Amino acid sequence: MDRHQAYQLRCTLTFGDIYGQILIWLLIIFVSLAAGMALMGASSPIYALVVVGVILVLSLPFLLFAFTTTLLNHIALDPSAEPAQAP
Repeated sequence: MDRHQAYQLRCTLTFGDIYGQILIWLLIIFVSLAAGMALMGASSPIYALVVVGVILVLSLPFLLFAFTTTLLNHIALDPSAEPAQAP
């Protein structure tokens, strides 16, 4: 009879692990909005919308990558005490 080792999935992610990432991305949002407001007074306000859109679109993949890698780094597989039964 073949016995397999059973594992338990455990996530050790806490809010403190992603707190800095959230603060940095909020800072990026506020800087892009400030840049948009500064350009809003220019002769063509379409540049303001383009600047805000470009900054947000370019920063979003980095935010998602940071969240995903942080989450994956905090997932652990722990061997359980009893082996799983083979079907």
